[in-house]
Amino acid sequence: MLLIADLLLLSLLSVRGGKPVCQSYGTKELSQFFKDGDISIGGIFSFHQNPVIVNPALQVNPGTIQCEGLDPGELQYAYTMMFAIEEINNSSELLPGLTLGYRILDSCPSIPLSIRASLNLMNRYEEGEGSCNKPSTVQAVIGETTSTSTIGIARTMGPFHIPVISHSATCACLSNRREYPSFFRTIPSDLYQSRALAKLVKHFGWTWVGAIRTNSDYGNGGMATFLKAAEKEGVCVEYSVAIYRTDPRKWFLEVVDIIKKSTSKVIVAFADGTDLDILIKELYVQNVTALQWVGSEGWITYRYIASPINYAVVKGAVGFAALNAHIPGLQEFLANSRPSTRPGDQGLVELWETVFGCTLTPQAAQGSVTACTGEESLWDTDSRFTDVSDASLLNNVYKATYAVAHALHLMVTCQDGRGPFENNTCADRENLQPWQVLHYLTQVNFTTKIGENIFFDEMGDPAARYALVNWQMDEIGHILFKTIGYFDALQPEGQQFQMKPGVEAIWAGEKLEVPKSICSESCLPGTRRAVVKSKPICCFDCIVCADGEFSNSTNAVKCETCPPEYKSNEERNSCDMKAIEFLTFRELMGLLLVTFSVFGACLAMTTALIFFHYRQTPLVRANNSELSFLLLFSLTLCFLCSLTFIGRPSEWSCMLRHTAFGITFVLCISCVLGKTIVVVMAFRATLPGSNVMKWFGPAQQRLSVLAFTLIQVVICILWLTINPPFPFKNMKHKEKIILECALGSPIGFWAVLGYIGLLAILCFILAFLARKLPDNFNEAKFITFSMLIFCAVWITFIPAYVSSPGKFTVAVEIFAILASSYGMLFCIFLPKCYIILLKPEKNTKKHLMDKMTSKAL
Repeated sequence: MLLIADLLLLSLLSVRGGKPVCQSYGTKELSQFFKDGDISIGGIFSFHQNPVIVNPALQVNPGTIQCEGLDPGELQYAYTMMFAIEEINNSSELLPGLTLGYRILDSCPSIPLSIRASLNLMNRYEEGEGSCNKPSTVQAVIGETTSTSTIGIARTMGPFHIPVISHSATCACLSNRREYPSFFRTIPSDLYQSRALAKLVKHFGWTWVGAIRTNSDYGNGGMATFLKAAEKEGVCVEYSVAIYRTDPRKWFLEVVDIIKKSTSKVIVAFADGTDLDILIKELYVQNVTALQWVGSEGWITYRYIASPINYAVVKGAVGFAALNAHIPGLQEFLANSRPSTRPGDQGLVELWETVFGCTLTPQAAQGSVTACTGEESLWDTDSRFTDVSDASLLNNVYKATYAVAHALHLMVTCQDGRGPFENNTCADRENLQPWQVLHYLTQVNFTTKIGENIFFDEMGDPAARYALVNWQMDEIGHILFKTIGYFDALQPEGQQFQMKPGVEAIWAGEKLEVPKSICSESCLPGTRRAVVKSKPICCFDCIVCADGEFSNSTNAVKCETCPPEYKSNEERNSCDMKAIEFLTFRELMGLLLVTFSVFGACLAMTTALIFFHYRQTPLVRANNSELSFLLLFSLTLCFLCSLTFIGRPSEWSCMLRHTAFGITFVLCISCVLGKTIVVVMAFRATLPGSNVMKWFGPAQQRLSVLAFTLIQVVICILWLTINPPFPFKNMKHKEKIILECALGSPIGFWAVLGYIGLLAILCFILAFLARKLPDNFNEAKFITFSMLIFCAVWITFIPAYVSSPGKFTVAVEIFAILASSYGMLFCIFLPKCYIILLKPEKNTKKHLMDKMTSKAL
């Protein structure tokens, strides 16, 4: 922090004679590339990758901090900027009559050196009165490559409203307009990249990954966004560690141990290439080479780390990078470049001397190092400096330079009275200010030569478009960043990510199959995931769906419930229609019940025919033939009404079955009750002075039967009117749908049964009291047995009806009807038929009139 504070105080204000005097702190720093022009643009690039630490005690002035480790790729960025400026200066349409100049400085990937370079661009090295009052020497700055260094530059230049346009800084934090009001970029924000990486990981089915990040604003911010997006995509992170180039080797070895002990086979690295290079080399030493790497743009196309040793560790790596493009004329411009020995413009000297093994300083030539002849040409070399096969970031520099030019063009072509500034004024062409360029940068919208539309949103970001690249090696051992897919944030959700057809990717271990990285095997359809306690959500058990539930997708979070009319199949991956159940005429139970019903009806009618044929015999006449025929008719209806309970329930059948049953049974019991009363009255009439039979003659008997039946008819009418029975689908059973008749009003149903029961009990009591009347053929005792059977059947019916499942409920009700009907038919009429047909000698008046002497009424 002390070093940064010292560097920020490069200009110290002192008062001499009342005038401000600027005094540079430190030593003079020259630019790497320089060219005069009417308007100057600054550039800051990391031409060298390793700053040489001098006197870290910070107690004395260490002099100019030196850098080593030349990066030809960074030189490419600078020359692309110069190439674009040359094109603009030669253009008759853009900035006519004006020429652009440039000053490009080296920063190393170092925050202090980046800030020093930015301050140098704002005020070049001068001392004297009034030098502090001079405006910035550049109207905009292009750079830096890394987000960390760019943050330092943007914070330094932001308060002075000098535009900074980065070609490679992706940290989402730079979109904060409050902290970085003058920042723009031609590469998408990490906010989009982090989300795209999460979609990429999910696309390939990697739900169990490790995470490594650079311990900086770039790495921490990008990884934080990735972790949130990954959680939404259902991806779990086993570990997340931070590294930085200044960390001790002990920490890098600890990170290697974490990777070796982990179970995940995929590593998402949101890191800077310089930091990751150290870790990769440690992994190579320990032979950790079988993992699939997923990279951010900070290193995935970083040529500096694309070495054979690093490839052994990260071969098959995939990640997002800026879209590649072909810039016409750029390769020729690079190959035709010549070094300059002019002070402030010597940026190509080191590369030239390294490539050709000579020196451009004759006085320094000694030993095996000879002076350069001037005949050397980059056309004759296979240098990375002239390789533009991957021009993705070069294109970003190209676009950034043109964006500044278009902003300047809008500013100088402004018409008076239509300007954006106070009182509709335009900028003064003789005194352009960076804050004015900043305003016009927000307005630029143009199309490059290759057809790419360039504009900035309110945060200074471009549209998010990426190429998905894959680390591959060609036959000669050259590492390629092959494009295998694309991501476009402007497309609708679900269409943003697309693989490039016809392109084969290489994965970890140089395999052609996509590797697998999961904590738990996928749950097949028919099962659901169950989270294991104290483990991430991606670690789970698979549980089979319960009855009535299903899952038809892999890794279902929960089982869905089948619709009421469906049940889950055996595999539990779909729902099948439940079997519909009701008592039919075709099944065995239905056929048996129909047979007994029809047989009972035929038996009743046969009995009626026998009685009709022998209607003049004493037995038939003595047993109230009119009520007997009515009873046999009602029994026939009782047998037949059971047929209405069989078959598919409908609205009419539901109303008919219960009402028909109730009315016919009341008619039947009324007849039995009438016969019982007749027996009692008949024996009462034999007592001296008794005259009761005249009060219960045939007319009264018919009236009583009619009255008892009408009461049941009224109950049934009220039931059907208020809340009648209706067809109902009973779906409470898991395996079937039971079609049944809902009672509608339970009170109506139990009122019908209760009234029948009341009459039956009354009949039973009277018959029981008259069972020992002195007659050779006393009908009361047979009525008693019939009512005993009737009551027993219907008392047993109630619990059986309530507890029987499905169609058996209907079968129980039919059985009760048939049993009670057969009981009355056999108990009352079978003895009579026996005498009529088999014992005709007893069918005489004399026999019937014989009194029993044991008891009297």
